Amino acid sequence: MSAPETPRRSGLRGFGHAGPSPWTDLDRPPLDEDALRRDLVLPGGLWTSLDVVTETGSTNTDLAARALTGAPQGAVLVAEAQSAARGRLNRQWTAPPRSGLFLSVLLRPEEVPVERYGWLPILVGVAVASTLNRVAGVEVGLKWPNDLQVEVDGAERKLGGILTELSGGAVVAGVGLNVTLREDELPVPTAASLALAGAAVTDRSTLLRALLREFAELYGDWTAAAGDPHGSDLLRAYVDRCTTLGRPVKVHLPGDIELTGEAVAIDGDGRLVVRTPEGARRAVGAGDVVHVRPEPR
Repeated sequence: MSAPETPRRSGLRGFGHAGPSPWTDLDRPPLDEDALRRDLVLPGGLWTSLDVVTETGSTNTDLAARALTGAPQGAVLVAEAQSAARGRLNRQWTAPPRSGLFLSVLLRPEEVPVERYGWLPILVGVAVASTLNRVAGVEVGLKWPNDLQVEVDGAERKLGGILTELSGGAVVAGVGLNVTLREDELPVPTAASLALAGAAVTDRSTLLRALLREFAELYGDWTAAAGDPHGSDLLRAYVDRCTTLGRPVKVHLPGDIELTGEAVAIDGDGRLVVRTPEGARRAVGAGDVVHVRPEPR
């Protein structure tokens, strides 16, 4: 009796595949891990490893675990889908597989005093906004501290967010960015995607390459300046993109405290300075900011 014939593989992605094809949605092809590594993991560069996984709970959680075991700076982890992604203030982040960029990077900025690590989420936000402005042709603003915003049909909507956390002496920075979500796929009506914002480029590989290169350059400037937001020009770059400044705001602070006033500045520690109706200036380091529409006259 002859052995059963081994099924032939065609050599074409999706044909002869022993299981579900990653090409089930032709508008959302999978990322090519090998090609990304060839282009981004280079001798002397910031990025030392790059992995793409089909699905995980949270790329931040996974890299934080690696950091505890001494993983070196420059690890990049990208997920095609996340089942337990977290945003700021522990909010859940959901999106269909391959509809966005969901990634985390592991950083060990040894040249920078720990008290300046709070600038890292702002640096990530500037890198993402700059990349999307330049590559995708979309005007992206940063709602303090680092929510990515675009205008769709005359309304400000959230395009993505950034979450950083400390683990094992390292900083893990995560980015969630909606790329091709359609209107009926948005988690909330106030969300948006690059496609809905009319982006000229929605190819995730192109965007990921550009983003990681932009971040590496800005991070190099910031660490060379020992994290000084003035010496690295990070403060100016952030202020130029911050959509919160100059507007009436309502800030929900820890302890159910609410602060209202006008957002007038970003201070040297990255805090939002709010001028109250009484004229006092108060610096806010953490809180949920709501942009308030001016009262009609």
